[in-house]
Amino acid sequence: MSEAILVAVANDVATITLNRAQVHNAFDDTLIANLTTALSDCERNDAVRAVVLTGAGASFSAGADLNWMRGMASASEAENRADSLRLATLMRTLNFLSKPTIARVNGSAYGGGVGLVACCDIAIGVGGVKFSLSEVKLGLVPAVISPYVVAAIGVRQARRLFVSGEVFDAATAAHIGLLHDAVAPDQLDAAVERVLHFLGKGGPLAQAEAKQLALRTGGMTREAAERIDTQNAELIARLRVSAEGQHGLGAFLDKHAPDWAKE
Repeated sequence: MSEAILVAVANDVATITLNRAQVHNAFDDTLIANLTTALSDCERNDAVRAVVLTGAGASFSAGADLNWMRGMASASEAENRADSLRLATLMRTLNFLSKPTIARVNGSAYGGGVGLVACCDIAIGVGGVKFSLSEVKLGLVPAVISPYVVAAIGVRQARRLFVSGEVFDAATAAHIGLLHDAVAPDQLDAAVERVLHFLGKGGPLAQAEAKQLALRTGGMTREAAERIDTQNAELIARLRVSAEGQHGLGAFLDKHAPDWAKE
């Protein structure tokens, strides 16, 4: 397993840490593949009752890695589709994991990082951290993570945040349902431990069934998610190679505003 993530199992809990602090735990191919594998390993490990997902350093996850984005900007539509499907598999694996999952949001989350938070059953974050679904600023959309974000915050809030790309704080994240709680930095571990305490009192099979019950009642099944993932991968691949997407990605990578951005 690469050092892109760290996995530690203690007292029936697997803690998975995104370990690319130098780039704010941004996604690249290695992190996506290894996180997907780690989650699948937790699924099969009877010694794991719950999973805590967190980030190393000051951030939870900044979303897409700069070099990864540079590669995707020059890739074909088919290559972009395959890349998006790998990220979709990660999100789907996390969302439908049979074990209870907790996002320990130690720092800011952007783009795909917001997707990881939305895919967890319980999300607890530090007050003062920032969130954003900023893809429209690049001429793109948060396609792959959209089903999970919409399920977490609702269509009305998603419409605003998808089209504005605005930055919002932990208090807003808690108000709209992305976080269940926003706590002081020195209270984060205690808040996570409190949740784990209550999770430890439930039957593992009942918890797995309860989670699927909630998802199914909300209209979200693994089969439906896979179909939507295929459609969304096609969408983001098409936008990445479009004239607007190419200009937006190029402007971002060259560190200047795109032509459409107003002062």
